Amino acid sequence: MALQKGDKKLINAWAFYDWANSVYSLVIATAVFPIYYETVTSDNNGIVQFLGYEFNNSSLLSYSLSFSFLIVALMSPILSGIADYTGNKKRFLQFFCYLGSVSVMSLFFFKGQDTLWIGVLGTIFASIGFWGSIVFYNSYLPEIAFPEQHDRVSAKGFMFGYAGSLILLAFNLTMVMMPEWYGISDGSLPARISFLSVGIWWMGFAQVTFHYLPNNVFHKKPEKDYIFKGLRELRAVLDSLKDMKNLKQFLTAFFLYSIGVQTVILLAGLFGKKELGIDTSKLIIIILLINVVAIFGAYLFSRLSERIGNIATLKVTIVIWGFICLAAYLLDAKSEYIDIQFYVLGGTIGMVLGAIQSLSRSTYSKLLPDTEDHATYFSFFDVTEKISIVVGTFVFGFVAAITNSMRNSFFILAVFFLLGFIVLSFIKKTEEIK
Repeated sequence: MALQKGDKKLINAWAFYDWANSVYSLVIATAVFPIYYETVTSDNNGIVQFLGYEFNNSSLLSYSLSFSFLIVALMSPILSGIADYTGNKKRFLQFFCYLGSVSVMSLFFFKGQDTLWIGVLGTIFASIGFWGSIVFYNSYLPEIAFPEQHDRVSAKGFMFGYAGSLILLAFNLTMVMMPEWYGISDGSLPARISFLSVGIWWMGFAQVTFHYLPNNVFHKKPEKDYIFKGLRELRAVLDSLKDMKNLKQFLTAFFLYSIGVQTVILLAGLFGKKELGIDTSKLIIIILLINVVAIFGAYLFSRLSERIGNIATLKVTIVIWGFICLAAYLLDAKSEYIDIQFYVLGGTIGMVLGAIQSLSRSTYSKLLPDTEDHATYFSFFDVTEKISIVVGTFVFGFVAAITNSMRNSFFILAVFFLLGFIVLSFIKKTEEIK
């Protein structure tokens, strides 16, 4: 028997995909893999060979991720249009989930420069799998919960994600930092087992979501030329956006403040290590701190949004993000309290990280028209975020290069938060729009 919209079991099953996939974000994208990659490719002053060309190792990893974001940005609107037309959204979610989890597991065989191609391709396909699945996962929100539930349900997903990823990361870190506990003598094996565990965790727990999520909610019966009909579906949604002032304004604001949010997430660790001289062990503690605090932040701000509304709550989080960037700009590596100051900064990031992500998703969901094309609409949300990552990381790196300081890059990010705040101020409350 199919579960009804708003059913607690259905909502929990949907949120459980966050529990399943968030281990990729924390273990692969943030904590273990970047450190492992740097270690096994650091010979020859970090110069590596790939496709017959020489690259700096960190640049090659950055190019690989940028390429994956570009592929998802180009592909997801087209596939989303097809998914909406055929009503086969869950199959697309499953495909990208399996692509990502298998690609992560393949990183087990990445042992050094001789197998660099596995590391690069595994990174690209894992990223495509993760971000591709997120498009279809997010698009289920309007179909499994009513508008008044969206804030809490979206926050629940992120809370599940942070909790699940912390559990697996704790296990992975004990293995990496104390391999003797597990009788491991091979220096590279603990990290490679971590990659294997992430893929298994992701694929395994996703089965809960797949079991309960409905497919073809609107009972569509596609004709044979579904690819071209799907593209027409995409064109129809694009045309409809022209008349949706609030949705366009929100996507603009989301793009501007996401430049700041995503860049801080991706590069705060590098800033702490290179600019402030924070030890790797302390950086790992800060990563854990951010994710623990993010659980409570997502919960608290979802409750605040029920009192003052989504737009007002988002503006509060943006102001805090702006102050975070200004605080990072003012940090002095020579200060005797720099470690404590960076811990405080990390805790503050955690408080608003889950909040701004969950509220952005639920606010966008509330601004959507009464439609059956949820995957297509959410693909534009996803593309906006991907482009913001490309712009943000480029601006951050460019400013750091010409000024020889990443602190100046954080000052520029504060400007993007200010612009996002201004654009958001022109949007009506979601309650008024509905």
